Formats: sequence, structure tokens, C-alpha cells
Amino acid sequence: MKSASNNAPRAQPDRGARMSSPYENLPARAFWRSTVGRTDAAALAHLYSPKVELTRQTPLMTVGSCFARHIHQALTQDGWNILQGEDMRAHMPEKLCHQYGYNLFSARYGNIYTARQFRQLVAHALDGETAPSPVWQRDGRYFDALRPTVEPEGVDHPDDVRHARLEHLRAVKRVLQDAESIVLTLGLTECWMDVATGLALPTAPGHIAGDYDPAKVRFHNFTQSEVLADLRATRDLLRKAGIKARFVLTVSPVPLVATASGNHVGPASTYSKSVLRAACGELQAGDADFDYFPAFEIVSTPIADGPYIEQDGRQPSQQGIKTAVTCFALSHGEKGLSLKAENDVQQMPPRHDPTDAQCEQILLEAYHK
Repeated sequence: MKSASNNAPRAQPDRGARMSSPYENLPARAFWRSTVGRTDAAALAHLYSPKVELTRQTPLMTVGSCFARHIHQALTQDGWNILQGEDMRAHMPEKLCHQYGYNLFSARYGNIYTARQFRQLVAHALDGETAPSPVWQRDGRYFDALRPTVEPEGVDHPDDVRHARLEHLRAVKRVLQDAESIVLTLGLTECWMDVATGLALPTAPGHIAGDYDPAKVRFHNFTQSEVLADLRATRDLLRKAGIKARFVLTVSPVPLVATASGNHVGPASTYSKSVLRAACGELQAGDADFDYFPAFEIVSTPIADGPYIEQDGRQPSQQGIKTAVTCFALSHGEKGLSLKAENDVQQMPPRHDPTDAQCEQILLEAYHK
């Protein structure tokens, strides 16, 4: 037998009463329909809310994977104060500078794909005289294993590698000391580690120079916790040295050319980008020294009328780079790209040339069968 209370009619909500919700007073930028696909100045300016406002006069250091080269070039063309510790533009044509690793980033360190590589670079620069310098050989020529592409033909003797590396690390230290912000583009979680030294390498030996020996190098795929630990340790190294530069992190939208993980390259690429993006998000949310700029989202999603991907399915288009840099400027209260910078960015050559000797990842295409 049912109780009387169960038989009683249920009270109906007052349809005229206003129901509160945590979403009802949010700004337009919080809603997909009102923001996605817009590239007007107002929309781009609200896509990113920087923790610290930068100006075109703020000394910036650029470092990272191949995508960081796009950022470096576009910001330089737009008049930002991009530091250059090893500048050879007065001594050789731009194409030759790039061939030998000059003026691609704020110093001649080549591509820094992983957070561990950057941690190493900072540690070595701050204590350069005792920094290890593994050397690879090819056809009687010698290469710096930590930046094997900067001397395309190698050098005469291992001592030349070590001398050049010490000079390079001194330049990196000067850039770190001068920088107010470090724009760091994270590209990969996959890495080859030198067993003897424990150092993270930009590529496996046997690819550009050296000989592959599984007893001397091991494959490693970094986790989110490892990426977080490396980035925080890098910050701590800088603070211990009295360097106060803060980080603007970004994630390269360029997927992997190849994977050594044993998985399909598609899911392997998604893993890398997801780990890096999650690490950036955690640092942005909980650490005042780290911010995140959404270049990954601008180029690879429809949030700003993209995706902006070349026909090869990997590389960002010039329009995507222009949109990202315009967003960066507007978000910091600066005007958008100058007309000259727009023209320069539009004329930037595509970076999907499989013979690009400055990108170890692109050179992996040679092993495709």
C-alpha cells in the first residue's frame, strides 16, 4: 500500500522564475558559437590573456622545435625585440646563415624538440666550461651530437667541435641573461638518449652522423610528469643564476614525421602533443613563471578560421603563422602586423621541403619506403 505522500501531486517549477547558472554571466569568449571562426581584431585580442604584458621593446628569446623558427622569423619581421646571440647577417647572405644554423633562433642551438633538451642547454650554458660535448663522425668529419645540423659538412677535428660548443654556450648564456621572456615551443616527447652521458639528443646517431648502436643510445618517450619536472627544473636553474626571465610556452602544431614508439604515427603524434599541451596547461594554471600562448590551437583547429595546414598535411601555412603572430601582438595591446611584416610573412617559403637540412624530423622522410 502506497503512502499518501507518494500519491500527492509533484510540485511543478515556476516557469517564470529565473534559474541561476554558473554560465549565465560568462563573456562571449567562453562560448564556442560566438567565437569560433572569427579573425577580427577584437576576437583575436581575446583569444589569449597574457599573464604579463609584453611590448615590441621587451627582450625576447626564442627557442624550440622547427615551428619555433616560424615564430622567430615572424616576430622579427614584425619588429619585436628578438635577441640574437650569434648574428651573422652582416657577414653572409640569409640563406647561408640559415644553412649553418645562424639566425633561426636566438642562438645557434638548432632545433630543441623536448623540454629535457632545453633543460640541458640551460645547465650547460650556465656552467659552460665543464659541459659535456659528445661528438659524432661521418666520412672523416666531426659533428656536435647536441646540434648536428649547424655544420652541414662537419669540422676537421673533435677539438673544433668542443671549441665551437663552448663559444656557443657563452652566447646562449648572454641571451638568457638579457631576456625578459623566453618563448619556448615544445615539439616532441619522443627522444633518443645517450647512454654514456644521459643526454637527450635531437636525433638518433646514424641519421645525420655517427653510427647507431642500441647499446649506446636508448629510445625514451617522456611523460607529462617528466615534462613538468624538466620545465620547473629549468626555471630553478635560471633563478639560482639570478636570471628572472619568465616563460611563454607554446606547442608546435606540426605532427611527427616518424615514430620509434612502435605505434602508428598518428596516435603517437597525438600522444606527444597531448602530453605537451597538458603540461603547459598545468603550468599556466598554477605557476606564475609560466604562461601558454595557443599557437597550437590557432593553426590546427577552427578556433580562428583554421586549420591552417599546408597540402602536405603537416606544416603550418603562412596565413596560420600570420594569424598566430597577429593574435600575439593584439593580446599584448600592440597593433596587429605591420603591412611590411604581413608581406614578409606571406612570402616566407614553406617548410615542408624534405631536403631541409636544418630540421632533423623532416630528414627522417628519407627512411620512408
